[in-house]
Amino acid sequence: MSLFSSGKYSTLKKRFGESRMVIPDGSWVKCKSCSQTLYTDRLTDTLQVCWNCGAHLPMTAQDRIAMLSDDGKFSELFGNLQSCDVLEFTDSKPYPARLADSQKKTGLNDAIVCGKTELDGMPYYIAVMDFRFMGASMGSVVGEKIARTVEAATAEKLPVVLVTASGGARMQEGILSLMQMAKTCGAISRHNEAGLPYITILTNPTYGGVTASFATVSDIMIAEPGAMIGFAGPRVIQETTNAKLPAGFQTAEFLLDKGLIDRVVERKNLRKELALLLEIFKK
Repeated sequence: MSLFSSGKYSTLKKRFGESRMVIPDGSWVKCKSCSQTLYTDRLTDTLQVCWNCGAHLPMTAQDRIAMLSDDGKFSELFGNLQSCDVLEFTDSKPYPARLADSQKKTGLNDAIVCGKTELDGMPYYIAVMDFRFMGASMGSVVGEKIARTVEAATAEKLPVVLVTASGGARMQEGILSLMQMAKTCGAISRHNEAGLPYITILTNPTYGGVTASFATVSDIMIAEPGAMIGFAGPRVIQETTNAKLPAGFQTAEFLLDKGLIDRVVERKNLRKELALLLEIFKK
């Protein structure tokens, strides 16, 4: 420190002052896959895909809907529904406090956004989960909104597209959360009986009761590259079975090879892929 307080260094300090470049919060993020520094403005242009390693970063529900819709065509439905603390559940904090925190952070009432939209002029219903809201856990509101969206699509004889991202059931709602598996699958079954298409887009991560219900009963199942998809996580399975898991276990590419999903599609191509599927089903 004495070096910098003497001679020419002291003169430079007086000349230029002690100001330093200040980077506003939220200007950049670090890729969890390759640790590359990613600037948020540029990430918007790349659809939240790392330009260094190709990792697909999380997207908000609003951004996904915009990506898969024509401009100004999305109309939200059932946005007023909010979860109730029927079980009066408290872990490290009361359930109502957790809901309030997520609502403030995301601007959403719950972990899914549903509505009617158009893509290349073709109308369809869409539901998109948002992992920012309590890990997009499946609570009563999530199940109810999916069921209502599917029923509305069935009544209008239109396709349904559901984009998943979830850690599974919402433990704060106990058995009420698990009941959403049956509720959503019942609505989807009636949609299927009417001969109408149901498409899911699985993103990272998709786990638990979501995978075991509405995420995997679709006519066409698409996944983003590298998405982790399963019921229990790899570490839990490995500890339970005492078996070494194969390379790439539960990744979208692994599940494509095993026949669980139909396509792995990069995010930049999702809009075109979905438009093609809607066109095919329309015929």
